[in-house]
Amino acid sequence: MDLIPAPVSSVRLPDQDFPLDRTTTLTAPPELAGAERWLRSSLTAATGLPLAPGRPGEGVELLLDATLAAEAYRLSVRPGHAVVTAGGPAGALWGAQTLRRLLGPDAYRRAPLRPSGWVLPGLDLTDAPRFGWRGVLLDVARHFLPKSDVLRFVDQLSAHKLNVLHLHLTDDQGWRVEIKRYPGLTERASWRERSMVGFRSAQRRDDRPHGGFYTQDDLREIVAYAAERAVTVVPEIDLPGHTQAAVAAYPELGNTDVVDTGALGVWTDWGVTENVLNPSEATLRFFEGVLEEVLEIFPSEFVHLGGDECPKEQWKASAAAQARIRELGLSNEDELQSHIIRHFDRWLAERGRRLIGWDEILEGGLAPGAAVSSWRGYNGGIAAARAGHDVVMCPEQHVYLDHRQAAGEREPIPVGFVRTLEDVYRFEPVPAQLDEEAARRVIGTQANLWSEFMDSARDIDYRAFPRLAAFAEVAWSALPADPAARDWAGFERRMAGHLEVLDALGVEYRPADGPHPWQTRPGVVGRPIDGPPPAV
Repeated sequence: MDLIPAPVSSVRLPDQDFPLDRTTTLTAPPELAGAERWLRSSLTAATGLPLAPGRPGEGVELLLDATLAAEAYRLSVRPGHAVVTAGGPAGALWGAQTLRRLLGPDAYRRAPLRPSGWVLPGLDLTDAPRFGWRGVLLDVARHFLPKSDVLRFVDQLSAHKLNVLHLHLTDDQGWRVEIKRYPGLTERASWRERSMVGFRSAQRRDDRPHGGFYTQDDLREIVAYAAERAVTVVPEIDLPGHTQAAVAAYPELGNTDVVDTGALGVWTDWGVTENVLNPSEATLRFFEGVLEEVLEIFPSEFVHLGGDECPKEQWKASAAAQARIRELGLSNEDELQSHIIRHFDRWLAERGRRLIGWDEILEGGLAPGAAVSSWRGYNGGIAAARAGHDVVMCPEQHVYLDHRQAAGEREPIPVGFVRTLEDVYRFEPVPAQLDEEAARRVIGTQANLWSEFMDSARDIDYRAFPRLAAFAEVAWSALPADPAARDWAGFERRMAGHLEVLDALGVEYRPADGPHPWQTRPGVVGRPIDGPPPAV
């Protein structure tokens, strides 16, 4: 069976197939009840088979082996007995996902197409991930995505053994998380009057109000749903830049001695605005209040606080900000931003959490316990890893999947670097310049989907897939470190079968021969910024 992502090893045993029928059982110990529940629900819906609980040693069985790593598993299929042996609940879920894939594309449907003919191929398989952080950023701030579509996206991640959903909840263009002590963040900051169409084409507006937000219970539901599928949701609350929506709701958060913050609205442009938070103690207290509620919703070890693209012009012009720099004994505005990041690094650490931010948090001095999302190429991640900080590699030149998948005017809003399916497959997260000790600091990798040009689940499908399947293999499988040595022809062959899985899941991926007709939008201009990725 051609699997994506590829397992560590797999041996096909042609005479050991296991046909499933209405007497086939599914059994698991209490520790693996979540994976058992997910597998029964998924397979019963697709096959119509009841998969009732049975006795150990028969049917489909999930077992626990504490000698395995938490996400590792073994899968053995023999006539009458298929066993997933896992190191923990996550490993059991990944083994269950592989078992589902072995039944073919129709196992991904929500209703049975046939009453019989479900066969698990005989095999012995061992598997474990290369990286512990296999993430995807979903930007719901620029364009709000309804909860049902977020849950559907979680299913897509889990099916590809991706285990982190980085949920970008706040930005200049919208605030998407309910904070009960600050109701203005959803009453005022969650809606903008209109949106820009295309990139750097300010004369084009759709003139439709856009917005929405998730209640705290919505987010708890997303977190719980993801956890059932071995996916951790990491929230991002941007600061001190990318905060105009918050300032529009609470003008005192802005630099009031420089700009009339009371006149600001939720931003209707893309790009980077100069309207950033003021650095006062009152602002820090405000965001501590925000984060107190965020921590109650999200149990993740990491909390992402952005820290990127914070223009310093208002701080330079603000007498209050300059007084703050002197009061704190800082040298410049970069150190002022670092002070804010360090403050929240300590604040999170006191509550048993860890801060992660974009690589700009290196500027002015990196907070001691902070981890870095390296997006501006590899250099930030290299510097952070060498300094002993954990790193998630997500360079925009390689894994920003909102960027176009081919050259030419047919691509919708052709912004960014051209990165084909093969380009993503040949992405290597660990730079060769790192020695063995520093390389261990690369805890994972992440693909990012920024939503300026994606206003629906259909758009997300088109830009994410099939490239996200290639990224999943990069993040999970033990591929050669030399991208040129990877078996692209073999992956391309396996992808042909995997497209049938995406079809069954209802994913509107980009066809190999070009965009869907609905994705062709004449007159919507982009700004190609193509160029070669920086050398690793």
